[in-house]
Amino acid sequence: MKNIKVLGTGCANCKTTLKLIEEMAREKGAEIQLEKIEDIQAIMGYGVMSTPGVVLDGKVVHAGGVPSRDKVAGWL
Repeated sequence: MKNIKVLGTGCANCKTTLKLIEEMAREKGAEIQLEKIEDIQAIMGYGVMSTPGVVLDGKVVHAGGVPSRDKVAGWL
């Protein structure tokens, strides 16, 4: 099971990213643990200055803008 965190304060792009990851995981039958981090100090703790950010198993794999479907598929 992959542990995925979406970092963002609740903007439209953050919500879209969260929804995209949920949809892609469902389509691929991938088991994930998805968490939304909205605390700005926690987000900055990952070194992310541009949201949304995505953390996969403890490593930042994306920051700034909605990731492409292909990029999300690669994570899963």
